[in-house]
Amino acid sequence: MIHTLYYVYDPMCSWCYAFRDTFKEVKKNLDSNIEIVYVPGGLASHNKEPMEEALRIQIQGAWKKIEEVVGTKFNYDFWTKCTPKRSTYLACQATLAAKKQEKEEEIIEAIQNAYYLNAKNPSDEETIFEVAKELDLDFKKFKNDLYSEETIQEFYEKMNLRKKLHLNSFPSLAIKYKKEIYPINIKYNNPQAILEQIKDLTTNVYF
Repeated sequence: MIHTLYYVYDPMCSWCYAFRDTFKEVKKNLDSNIEIVYVPGGLASHNKEPMEEALRIQIQGAWKKIEEVVGTKFNYDFWTKCTPKRSTYLACQATLAAKKQEKEEEIIEAIQNAYYLNAKNPSDEETIFEVAKELDLDFKKFKNDLYSEETIQEFYEKMNLRKKLHLNSFPSLAIKYKKEIYPINIKYNNPQAILEQIKDLTTNVYF
């Protein structure tokens, strides 16, 4: 029996970035009968306006908290080198465009690296295009897919799926069996605890 593991994320979510290494370990150790479905949840809609100062301070505070709690490192040059915007939909669309070339996971990581390590802004088309070229994607196809009606429709379907699953945190994990959804508690820096939850649900809850 195949079980579905939903992973709700946003490529520009700092807590998703902090969860990255842990989730890699989870994926490496999952049973073969578990299929992962990535769900870009869409933190912030398209917006060309500069981010308000209060929100800048709030997000930088979140980065500092993550560094203390998880140990993930951030490049704070972003806040002086870029014009921050509260806008993540383009980055989400990019993950779906790259998915059409079987590089969904790769572009999520590349966007995170551009943002959090290299102080570049994935809210800007220029950064998204640069990331796509670094991944050696078919750029013409990627550019077309990025803004296609099909990609935008799929993105809105993913956001609706997140709402139906009642997964409102970023990141979130849940196992689906038949019509039931079983949330998984996110444990940063503890992949084994997550794997144990998944194993318990997929071997015990259904009998």
